[in-house]
Amino acid sequence: MFRQIFVGADDIDQAKAFYDATLGVEPGVIDPNWRIFYRTEDGVFGITLPLDGEAATGANGGTIGFAAASPEAADAWHAAGLAAGGTTCEDPPGVREGSGLYLAYLRDPASNKLCALHPMS
Repeated sequence: MFRQIFVGADDIDQAKAFYDATLGVEPGVIDPNWRIFYRTEDGVFGITLPLDGEAATGANGGTIGFAAASPEAADAWHAAGLAAGGTTCEDPPGVREGSGLYLAYLRDPASNKLCALHPMS
């Protein structure tokens, strides 16, 4: 359904270090406009300085979910994110009762809410 998702950040170098450490794909590429692109067969994830010149803010109520191949991969993503400057949020990583999903939540250094998720069935 999604081909691209972008989030804002005020510090592109910090954002690149965080996402290079957590996404499990090739390191992001910075274009001449200081946007970072992570491209896979499934789509594009990007980070940009806000075009309106205002400070970047995390979406209040928004979450971006990244697929995890296993619960262990979600845990590794969570640990890498914490080591790269992210902060934990929500409950600790684990299966959410009634959802059938293993979820791990973080906020990136710009406060964007992220999760790694793995369906348990």
